[in-house]
This record gives sequence, structure tokens and C-alpha cells, in this order.
Amino acid sequence: MRWVSGLTAAAAALATTLCSAAPAAASDACPGLVARRQPLVVPAALGGEEVKITFVGHATFLIESPAGIRIATDYNDYVRPQVTPDVATMNKAHTTHYTYRPDPAIRHVLRGWNPGGGPALHDLQVGDVRVRNVVTNIRDWGGGTEYDGNSIFVFQTSDLCIAHLGHLHHTLTPEHLKQIGRIDVVLVPVDGGYTLDVEGMIEVLKALNAPLMLPMHYFGETTLQRFLNRVRQHWPVAFHDTPSIVVSRATLPQGPRFLVLPGR
Repeated sequence: MRWVSGLTAAAAALATTLCSAAPAAASDACPGLVARRQPLVVPAALGGEEVKITFVGHATFLIESPAGIRIATDYNDYVRPQVTPDVATMNKAHTTHYTYRPDPAIRHVLRGWNPGGGPALHDLQVGDVRVRNVVTNIRDWGGGTEYDGNSIFVFQTSDLCIAHLGHLHHTLTPEHLKQIGRIDVVLVPVDGGYTLDVEGMIEVLKALNAPLMLPMHYFGETTLQRFLNRVRQHWPVAFHDTPSIVVSRATLPQGPRFLVLPGR
């Protein structure tokens, strides 16, 4: 993995452990079961196969593809990227995850729920990025269950599969995992209460088995450290100096790693 700017000592040590694995067939996008990743062949040049991921804040990341497609996750009225995305995904558990007033210049606004009822169904190709979703349930304000109220969005580009878990409230079934497929980078809510509790989220991460995990959706240093203290029992944790990284399939870590990007 190539970081956008300077590494902390821990992250620099982490970078030396990186390796790669064999690309999937071109016709398959994020194929196979999540726990079965094949070794990769390292391509000679990576410039055209790199994806930039920037933590904007809360649950919003800006994902930029090699062809310049920009995606903002959980786009809302409070925390937005400085550039206008081509695609904005949203979820509905709280107003910090959606907006009724998206920038009209955004070409594709994808809601993780269906306002008309039933599951939201998205499978969209925008330039060199495929965006699809897997629906999950959320708790409603009365303590019950709102079925299909959240979406895990999966972004596929440059042989990378990036999953944003949204406002996930429960662990994943085998059917969820089958629909999600192989994941290389997972964007993880780590608040431990508003979304899924810490032990439940660790269960989800073990099932996904993504090489790179980026935390989000925490409320201050105490919340983040509580989650990381538990995570360190399973995976290495490193801290990055800036909110952006550049990653390619060829430079993914050999084993799962947590990388904390600065943000709010």
C-alpha cells in the first residue's frame, strides 16, 4: 500500500509487511467466498490501478478511482468532501448519514433504503466503478426492527472491492456474506453502541476477513481507543498522519490490518 504522505513509525513498519495476491478473472467482480482470497501477481506498474481513499469525517469517505470517478459515502448535511462527487451513497439511521438536499451537481444519489418500501436495489456502473448494495436491517425508534433500512455499499474498481458497512446494527448471515463477496478494504463503524456492539462488529470483521480495515463513526478518542484496545487482541493497528491513503490490489497487506486515518 502506498500512503499519500508521511507514515507514523507503526504504519511504516506495517508497510514493510505488505504483499500481494492473483487477480480475479476480468468477468468476475469481487467473486468468491469472503474467507478465500487467492495470492496475487504483482503488476509492473501500479499508477493506473490505485484508488485514493480519504476519511472526510464521521461515516463519510471520499473514494477516487483511477479514471477520476469520485464517490462520497453516507453523504449528509454536516460533513461533506470539498469536491462534488459523481456518486453519493446514503443511509437513514440518523441525519448524519443522509440529506434531503444533495448537491444537484451529483449525478447519482443512491439511498440505502427504499422510500417506497422493500429493499433498495442498486447496481450501477459509473466509469471504471461498479457500485452495488447489500441490504441489512436497523433498529427503529421504538426498539423494533426496520427491515431493509440500511445498505452495505460495495465499490468495485481496479480489482479492488471496498465495502462501507453503513449504520450496521446486526451481524451478517451467510446469505449476506455471499452477496457481499470478497472484500479488500472495509470501512467500519466502531462506536460500539449506536451501530453494532464491539463484540458483534469484531464477529463481522472476522467473517469479512478484509486485508485492510479503516475505522469510522466514533465519538472522540475514548470511543476509538476502547474499540482499538479490543481489536489489538486480533489484528495489528497502525495510525496514519493524514486522512488519505492510496491503495492497490497488488499492495494489500498479507493479513488483516487496522489503519486509523485522522478525522472526526
